[in-house]
Amino acid sequence: MKTSTMPANRLIGNLLILGVMLVMIPYTTLTIVFDYPDILRQEPGVILTRFHTGGASLIGVWWLFAIGGFPLLRAYVLIGQKFEKQVYALRWATTLGVISALVQLIGLLRWPFVVPVLATQYVTTTDLATRHAIVVAFKAIHQYGGVVLGEHLGQLLTIAYTLLLSRAFAQIDLFPKWIIYLGYVASGIYLLAQGDLFATVIPGFPTWGLAGLLGSSLWLIWLLVVGVWFRRLADVANEWGE
Repeated sequence: MKTSTMPANRLIGNLLILGVMLVMIPYTTLTIVFDYPDILRQEPGVILTRFHTGGASLIGVWWLFAIGGFPLLRAYVLIGQKFEKQVYALRWATTLGVISALVQLIGLLRWPFVVPVLATQYVTTTDLATRHAIVVAFKAIHQYGGVVLGEHLGQLLTIAYTLLLSRAFAQIDLFPKWIIYLGYVASGIYLLAQGDLFATVIPGFPTWGLAGLLGSSLWLIWLLVVGVWFRRLADVANEWGE
């Protein structure tokens, strides 16, 4: 007789895969239509003007990018519920994972709900003092919502969750070692991206330009692989009639 573990595994796998896709599609779209994330290295005036030119469609893509991680939230909770009796630390890991996703959501939502207001005011005004004030406001909001919340706290909590979950997978012994090691490697590289954040306030702080892109990409690949493996566990249980 089949138990609830099989559909739970499939549901977790589907949510992880869906979450990765819902993050990657708008992210890829932003790289094409908004030159993201390279555009963030431009002057605020350039960013605000480009954003205003993008109009409602660009706002929509940013909104989709912000909320795309909701399936991951549900997957984090289900994984915790499924294995927390076997690995107590997963209770803490689940909390960190959920908080990381919410913090990054809050940080990203500045783009569809705060930046459009600043961009419109910047483009429509000819007063230099007003434009300067808008630039200062944009820098402050971007530094707090993007650097502090989304990238610093959000990424650190994501890294902590990934390390704890990879460790839990090693203890549960349901996942191959290469998936566990991929989680460790992705976390290590992703952690190096924190150098870029400290460089925004400490000139000359050592950075590795590829750390953010490579670390986040490997992390998404790891999530995708974990999702596929959960589906495989469900298929195996189904074959054995469990």
